Formats: sequence, C-alpha cells, structure tokens
Amino acid sequence: MPVAPHATLVALTERIRRRSAATRGAYLSRIHRLLARPRGSDRLGCSNVAHAFAALPANDKLRVVAERAPHIGVVTAYNDMLSAHQPYEGYPALIREEARRLGATVQVAGGVPAMCDGVTQGQPGMELSLFSRDAIAMGTAIALSHDVFDAVLLLGICDKIVPGLLIGALHFGHLPCVFVPAGPMGTGLANADKAKVRERHAAGEVGREALLAAESAAYHGAGTCTFYGTANSNQMLLEAMGLHVPGAAFAHPHTALREALTREAVATVLRGAARGPQFRPIGQLVDERVIVNAMVALLATGGSTNHLIHWVAVAHAAGIVIDWSDFAELSAVVPLLARVYPNGEADVNQFQASGGPGYVIGELLAAGLMHADVATVAEGGLAAYGRVPALDATAAPARLSWDAPDAAAADETVVRPAARPFSATGGLKLLTGNLGRAVIKTSAVPPSRHVVEAPARVFTSQEAMLAAFKAGELERDVIVVVRFQGPRANGMPELHKLTPALAVLQGRGFKVALVTDGRMSGASGKVPAAIHVSPEALAGGPLAKLRDGDLVRLDADAGTLAARVDEATWAARENAERPREEAEAHEHGLGRELFAGFRRHVGSAEQGAISWL
Repeated sequence: MPVAPHATLVALTERIRRRSAATRGAYLSRIHRLLARPRGSDRLGCSNVAHAFAALPANDKLRVVAERAPHIGVVTAYNDMLSAHQPYEGYPALIREEARRLGATVQVAGGVPAMCDGVTQGQPGMELSLFSRDAIAMGTAIALSHDVFDAVLLLGICDKIVPGLLIGALHFGHLPCVFVPAGPMGTGLANADKAKVRERHAAGEVGREALLAAESAAYHGAGTCTFYGTANSNQMLLEAMGLHVPGAAFAHPHTALREALTREAVATVLRGAARGPQFRPIGQLVDERVIVNAMVALLATGGSTNHLIHWVAVAHAAGIVIDWSDFAELSAVVPLLARVYPNGEADVNQFQASGGPGYVIGELLAAGLMHADVATVAEGGLAAYGRVPALDATAAPARLSWDAPDAAAADETVVRPAARPFSATGGLKLLTGNLGRAVIKTSAVPPSRHVVEAPARVFTSQEAMLAAFKAGELERDVIVVVRFQGPRANGMPELHKLTPALAVLQGRGFKVALVTDGRMSGASGKVPAAIHVSPEALAGGPLAKLRDGDLVRLDADAGTLAARVDEATWAARENAERPREEAEAHEHGLGRELFAGFRRHVGSAEQGAISWL
C-alpha cells in the first residue's frame, strides 16, 4: 500500500512550488524550446558536424551522422590528485565499449577542474574551493556547448564537483543525464582514532611524524575518504534524487560490481534518451519534489553542512527557490536514521554494509517522508533506490540485480528504522538572532553541548586564532569568533584546521564554541559551531559588531545565536572594519587574483553563494 506523505512534506513542497512558479515556469519554457529543435548532427552546418566528429572512428561517424545513433557526451572530473577521482582514468574506454555494444556513440565532451579540500585545508588554495563549484558548472557548460549530444554521463564525486556538475547539467536541462560515481576507499585507520592523534598533535603531545603516519593510514588508497563528509553526502543526495543507477554510491572502485554499475549507467542514460514515454531530461526530472527529497536525505543522515549552500544553488539552477528556513522546517519532522563519522563511529563502508542509502531511502519512503511519485533515471521510480545492487558473477554475462536491504545486516549503531531513530529530528539546525542567521550540525554534537554561553574572543583569521591557542590565551570558557571569512571576503574557506585546537580546549573541561561566517569541513563535529553566519561581516553583517568580551549565547535547542549586549548599545555600535593588510594578503597569490570577480559578485551563503547572477 502506498504511504500517504507527511503533512509537513506536502505543505512545504507546495509552498516551494508556489514561491518558484515564475522562475520554474520560465526555466521549463526554455527547455521546451530546446527540445523542439532537430538533433545536433541534423541541425548543425556541415563544417560544424565535420569538426565535431573529425576524430571519431569511421564506424562511429557513420552511426552518429547517417544512422542517427544516440550520441553520449561524457563530462569528467578525472585527475589523480583526488583519490576519489583516480579510478575514472579508464572510464571513457569502458563507456565507449558499452555504448558501441548498445548501438550508441560516445565522446568525452570535456574535463572540469577538481580540487581536493583535504590537500588545501588551512592553505591559500582553500580560498578557491567554494568558487571552484561555479567554475566547474561553467566548465560543464563549455563542454556541452558543442550542442551535439543526445544524453550526458557526468563523472564526479567530491565536495564542489558534484554540485558544480549538477548546476552545469541543469543549465542543459533538455538533456537526459546520469551521474557515475566510483566508490569509497577501503577502511583504514578509524576516523575517531585519526581525530585523537590530531588533537594530541594540537596539544603538543605528539610530533609531525606521528601525525603524518596517522593521516596516511586513514587516507591510503583510491576512492573517496571514508568519513561522511561532503563528498559522500553528495552521493547520498544523488541517490535520493534518482540521478544514479540505484545503489551505485558506495560500491568499491576496481571491482566487478563497480564495472557492472558503470556499464548499467550507459544503458540507463540511453533508455532515458529515447524519445518516448520514458524520456527523462534532467531539467524536467529535477522538480521541487526531487529537491525536497534531497533535503530530507541530508537531514536524515546528518550530512554535510556545505549542502545548505550547494543545494540552494542547485535548486536555483532548476528555477526552484529554497532557503534555510525550509531546511529547518523539514528538520523538525525528519528523524536521524544514520550515525556515520563524524556523527558516529562508523565509516561509509560500515554504513553500506548496514544497507546504506537503500536502507535509509526505504525507511523514509515507508514513513511518508519522501516523495515517492517522482521520476528517476532508473525504471521503477524512487522505490528502486530503496534496494541494493548485487552481481551474479556465475551468469554469462554477469548479471546485476537489486534486492531489499538485508534487515539482519543492519547494525543499529549505524542505521535505525524510522520507528526507532537516533533522534526524532534531523541532524542540522537553523540559528537566528542579533548576530544573523547560521547553521549548526547538531547530530555531531552531544546534547550536553548544545547550549554554550561565554565571552567572545574575536579574530579575523584562523592563523590568529591558532596563534592565540598556542600562546595559552584561550584556556577558559570561550566562544571563538572568526569573522571576515565569508564568500565576499576570501571565498569562504573551510576552517577545519581549527577543530583540533577547539577540541583540546573542550577536552580540558571548558565550554567552547565557534561562530564564523566561514565554513567548516563536512567532516567536522564534536565542538559546537555556528557557521555560515549571514549576512557575512564584510557585507555589513552584525558579526562585525562583536567585540572581545561580549557575552554570546549559542543555543542549538532553542535555535538562537545572540550577543547578550543591551539593545541600545548594540544599535549604536559601529561595525569593525577588516584590517586592510589582511584583505590585501587574501587578494593575491596562488591564483586568488583570478577570482576577484567571483568575490565581487557572489551572493550570500544562504542564497547559495552563487556567482553567476
């Protein structure tokens, strides 16, 4: 029996639909105009066609031009700097082979940049990280601008790469698209043990050699990092949106199952490209219900806070308007069904062994907390994503099948049914007050630390904060404020390097919290952190009014963030200015000057930090 959707889910989705009626209508009209055109090789001039297919083998030229075979474009984020993307090196050859077997042709339309936030944490390169999302979207548009494709496969996994590819693809909303993941690395040093070594290093108890050994044992091979950060949250959200082959997210690289799922992605995108009842261009598929399903999946798994920025931008690319209040309303009714580090001890491999995305999506559907009546790239709708893939290697050829998650394999320290969740509410919460609007990842913070009230110590750089920590100046109850870290100031870097120091202070018995207009890593937790404060300090946000010693209250239970300064004093106080020498230091070097236009034009974090408007 179909389950009636939850009343809050229905009401919120309807409000989003009404709010977005004009922008969504205009977006769909553009798609319809593009769909009315002849296919690429029939529409383009002869010189255009000759240039487009000059390097194709003769048989493929015949297929795509004369026989009008479906033509697939591949946009790849391959590089071997990112462990998660290294497996993509051989994908184009595999995709071409499978496409030819199915009567189609393939070209790699283009590559997009893909940077590793793990490499750039605390470094100048991190100031390009958030903006790389929009650069990737633009790169996707450049790749697809040749306008000869009938369908697209998108190869990307990590933090800004998937949102960038998705934004770019939605600007070509007339094309059927399937995302192709590559899977996580095997389990190495436990994430909790790695974090302990980081804290001991921050406290001066172990040296660089021990820290490097621990980090290298944690990050040790091909595949995504094994914690549930932004990269793995990306994969969960794509499953919830129906943009993967079902269950493709967390199968390991370089395995027979992974190869079978990649081959199935080719067949899936070709079925979606056939001009018939199952024709599924991505711009029509990603509607307000699909966006809400992604939001629900994020909250139910305690996913990365970065997605409160990225999915606002993704929705905007499809003509849909959402904000943090929508996330907050859903969080009040969506239960937390997964505990994966940093929300628990398990890694994504243990999550997958306990049923993974299929288990969570199945539970949410059964509870009426996801829209079941949505289109997906796979046949069977969203219900297909409540199942897990398996490969029968004894068949010739090997055969994929999908089964219900094994309830007996579900480790209840990792996943829980909706009837017995870890928490009745979602893993993220909106904070509001006289310091602006911010978000906090409550699922990673013990309830005893949800409320912190302490004097503020204000910094304008993470380097200054770490220097104060090393000098012993923060040995007390303290709310550390790091401002001028927003999109306009310096590209809104992640401040993950602050986590070990703050955790050391917390471990010494002090009440500690972080407040910032910057970001934290999707892997951060443990220490209460009110992040993405909007408006940012450089844009005149009230965070610039704070002074050292002001009493600040962060209350994740009540959903408030406020300076306990009397109203008259607060109203009369002027905003502090950013030190000029610091601003100049962040404007130049390691390519930062090339992103000056992004910094000038970017919107606020709550508006998706969009630079293209």
